[in-house]
Amino acid sequence: MIQRLLPFFTLIALFIILCIASPNFLTATNLSSVVRQTAVINIMALGMTAIIISGGIDLSVGSILALAGLLGTMTMEKQGIALGMIVGVLTGMLCGFSNGLMTTSLRINPFIVTLGTMGIFRGLALIISKGLPVHQIPTSFSYLGEGTLLGVPFVLWILLFCALAMHVMLEHTRLGRYAFSIGSNPEAAYYAGVPVRFHTTAVYAIAGMLTGLAGMIEASRLMTGQPTGGQGYELTAIAAVVIGGGSLRGGEGSVLGTLVGAFIMGLLANGSDLLGTNPYWQQVIIGAVIILAVSFDELRKRRMTA
Repeated sequence: MIQRLLPFFTLIALFIILCIASPNFLTATNLSSVVRQTAVINIMALGMTAIIISGGIDLSVGSILALAGLLGTMTMEKQGIALGMIVGVLTGMLCGFSNGLMTTSLRINPFIVTLGTMGIFRGLALIISKGLPVHQIPTSFSYLGEGTLLGVPFVLWILLFCALAMHVMLEHTRLGRYAFSIGSNPEAAYYAGVPVRFHTTAVYAIAGMLTGLAGMIEASRLMTGQPTGGQGYELTAIAAVVIGGGSLRGGEGSVLGTLVGAFIMGLLANGSDLLGTNPYWQQVIIGAVIILAVSFDELRKRRMTA
């Protein structure tokens, strides 16, 4: 029980420490900036939560984000914002579907499949764009990433909607129940009559769709479609799930825990900036936190089986 509550206590403690350490932390401008900066990772991590619960992993989400953002903004140049958004989200879903289909049809470890598609999707983004970013984007598109609604960053409303939808899917639908059972024991799920291939592919497709949406939000914040964008985001998304209590063995994880994990890393990054910490140390801290989170998870499981 304590291990499950540890991420929440960590988030609260980190928040209090930053309030004391920096007078600029607890301001509306800074907190709004934290929300906007972490929204992209949060939305990606929601999809990664479902994948990890089902016993998989996706190393290609950073490349999917770049490809979706690029194709969405390229479409937006001539066809308008609405069609550009659709293309970006569908691109992400198609990439995720491809990952799931190859994993289930070829029966290859998802680590290997997504390691390969990480290079494929990134390469496609660079080939299509010739390595150049897209700049001719309608100015009103910036509202998606930088606008406010009822005094709250618009991306927070999007994040809350996505989080609620993912929570309902995981906790109250057949797909969610099957994802947990597949992650816990895929062979038992198969012999129990669960369509493992179909639901595994569906989980990857949904995660890809969320990554495509995150790619469009990232493009809106930067007001450019970057074929090199999203590098290293896969590590951060996986870390958010693990820190939030998800197990890389599958069968465990929650939407709330993932959100807490993502905000912990967001506060670490923001606090490092406010306190003038070397940004390279952020990578060291994130890596250390991942190891600690997995270590706590392993210790808990050993005690349960002892």
